[in-house]
Amino acid sequence: MTHALERVFALACWTGPVVPEPLGGGITNVNFKVVDGAGAYVVRIGEDIPIHQVMRFNELAASRAAHEAGLSPEIVHAEPGAIVMRFIEGKTLGARDVRAPGMLERIVPLLRTCHSELPRYLRGPALAFWVFHVLRSYAHALRDGGSVHLDKLDRLLAVAADLERAVGPAVTVFGHNDLLAANLIDDGDRLWLIDWDYAGFNSPLFDLANLASNNELERDQERHLLALYFGRAPDRDLLGHYGAMKCASLLRETMWSMVSEIHSDLDFDYPAYTRENLDRFERALSAFNDENTTP
Repeated sequence: MTHALERVFALACWTGPVVPEPLGGGITNVNFKVVDGAGAYVVRIGEDIPIHQVMRFNELAASRAAHEAGLSPEIVHAEPGAIVMRFIEGKTLGARDVRAPGMLERIVPLLRTCHSELPRYLRGPALAFWVFHVLRSYAHALRDGGSVHLDKLDRLLAVAADLERAVGPAVTVFGHNDLLAANLIDDGDRLWLIDWDYAGFNSPLFDLANLASNNELERDQERHLLALYFGRAPDRDLLGHYGAMKCASLLRETMWSMVSEIHSDLDFDYPAYTRENLDRFERALSAFNDENTTP
């Protein structure tokens, strides 16, 4: 935190004295609210994290494109390891807010814009985010790091391979890929979608499944989400592809946490987060298998 604070003070964009205020919630970076003579801003301090496939050039390009697409606040300054954007006065959503009546109707248009409009504004190289590649890469990192979870890896990789086959061929869109409730802000008039650390080309099913799994949507809400996005009631095939991606999303969160247990220096209880997500993954996998077993 001390080093991050020093970085904030040293940024060349300030128009007067500043007093950075730490913001909670970041588990891949450190965030501050800063007010200077020209306005209020959020500063994100974070280096590349190749083991999680977080590359700050990609985050910056996606953030700028997201602003042009009308999704995210303006980026006013960037330098290696730091991004400064305008502060949005509003309510950061929680999972309960995402599940509230009428909220999916507000979120789905943001996802459609992200998937179809944002790439029109994207400049330079861009990453892909294929969750099954991420899972295989995490398995290598866990073996190389001597993880305490090594005894689980063979089974998890076998399950991941089955899920990849069940997802089937993918339409490619530009995804946000980290749809935690805290990455949505309601300013009273509209929603903003922020934090593009994991942005990249992907199947639209991942964002839909990620939104549902991160915010624990009920089954009828998941069907409603799919109907809103695709403009039709989901049939058995779509539900199967989506269900497989939901399991993959939960497995990715689990293995992300397993890797972070070894490699992250942030003050966060990763072992507890691993246990929580592994349990949620196992429950989702059991439900998926029950629903997709031929009588």
